[in-house]
Amino acid sequence: MMERVLVSIGSNIGDRLDFLQKAVDELGKVTGVTLRSVSSVYETEPVGKKDQPPFFNAALELASSIPAAQVLAALKEVERKVGRTPSERWGPREIDLDLIYVGALVAEEGRLVLPHREAANRRFVLTPLAEIAPEFVDPVRKVTLKDLLDSCSDSNSVVRISSTIQLPAAEN
Repeated sequence: MMERVLVSIGSNIGDRLDFLQKAVDELGKVTGVTLRSVSSVYETEPVGKKDQPPFFNAALELASSIPAAQVLAALKEVERKVGRTPSERWGPREIDLDLIYVGALVAEEGRLVLPHREAANRRFVLTPLAEIAPEFVDPVRKVTLKDLLDSCSDSNSVVRISSTIQLPAAEN
């Protein structure tokens, strides 16, 4: 059975758009995962540690036949392949891939926490997610992503830019 998976991606070091595109390209190679859609790219203010460059953020919708823990492991492996280097919490990073939702799954098992703890409080996560999956219902809050975005109290800037990320061509 294929699960609907929503992922947030971001970068604020170097060629931000290139890092996002490379992450999407690498995700397209993961067995058991199919890329369904990608949001627009948004330039966003950093959260937590403010004295760093702005981020480019986007969201992805995937279909997955692998367990959520394997999806999370695949995201971390993609970060490594694309060139993420260890840094301080909330610090600058080449690429960041966050697992936000896996269908209606609610879980807290080690590093796997679903839904993502802070997603509902972060405009930079909700804006691109609501663009590609506005009707998706948060399994804890029981409201749509559009409604979560409409009620989000985060006032950080989230501005759509003209650059885009391309989904990899489907394998035949």
